[in-house]
Amino acid sequence: MSTFSDPRIYLPGSLASIPALLGLFLATGCGPAPPPAPIQGNTMGTVYTIRVASLPAGLSLAALARDIETELERVNAAMSTYREDSEISRFNRGPADTWLRVSPELVAVVMAGQAIGEASQGAFNITVGKLVRTWGFGPAGQREAPPSPAAIQNAQSAIKASALQVRLEPPALLKELPDLEIDLSAIAKGHGVDRLATLLEAAGIDNYLVDIGGDLRTRGRRHDGTVWRIGIERPLISGRQVQQVLGMSQDAAVATSGDYRNFFEADGERYAHIVDPRTGTPVTSKLSSVSVIADDCTTADGWATALTVMGPEAGYELATSQGLAALFIRRDGETFSERMTPAFREHFAAGQIAIQTGITQ
Repeated sequence: MSTFSDPRIYLPGSLASIPALLGLFLATGCGPAPPPAPIQGNTMGTVYTIRVASLPAGLSLAALARDIETELERVNAAMSTYREDSEISRFNRGPADTWLRVSPELVAVVMAGQAIGEASQGAFNITVGKLVRTWGFGPAGQREAPPSPAAIQNAQSAIKASALQVRLEPPALLKELPDLEIDLSAIAKGHGVDRLATLLEAAGIDNYLVDIGGDLRTRGRRHDGTVWRIGIERPLISGRQVQQVLGMSQDAAVATSGDYRNFFEADGERYAHIVDPRTGTPVTSKLSSVSVIADDCTTADGWATALTVMGPEAGYELATSQGLAALFIRRDGETFSERMTPAFREHFAAGQIAIQTGITQ
């Protein structure tokens, strides 16, 4: 944990995850009673942190921590490709043309992924599992060299969103291609954040910040009445700095996708973990990261990846036409440039006012 002098606290996520976002201001000196200690742990190959302004009467921090672990276990049991016994792993190993009963939550995330895939014209595709694995970004571990063109072509033949069928009642999935594999790594963390937010609200907690590996969701205010403040990371390959600070002037979620944490190098080339399902290769544009603000973190997480795949121009145009609040950070050598969609600029401006005045808009 690195401390900034302002005094912003930067909370890095796992290097194995897509970029960690964040930081929040902790109260110092005189003022209200301190908040409960943060609840922290490991999940989905990264770290999670939950901060609440206060606890309802009768609810202990230990009991809340147990409930959080239980909920995260449910998410992993459904969606982790790193667990052979998960619902998604059983589906990926299973035969074609056979309905597999799964949890309603998995169906909901699959449907959310399909919707983003359709809206992004295939830049986001949850049937990319075999291709991700071929490039060494799955549970089998990282490669030391890129796969052969034949291996890439073979993996791409298993990518077909229309070959994945969803049934709501009873909840089930079916694949029409034997080799089709689902990978929800670009959306499952966001879903996990939303699940924890729902848990907290059900427990009577209305002021919180939930963070899983840099995907965040906030509600209400901090314990001292000021807004939550989130730092968006500058996409540096080494070292960690804050690029922008967002004041969360309304209840919302933020997720960032980028090419600068999870990658491998071979023969002087860097291959990032974000693979374009349309080309079969990792993204190569100068777009280093995209941050998206949305009502829920599932949406923010999926769109951040989709826009990163699309690139700085096509991604920005689509985000603007869709009314998405997105921040694009582009790398040119050692310098970075920003481009905000109109919706993001509105959030940012309102947040700056909230930071200065302490008032939630």
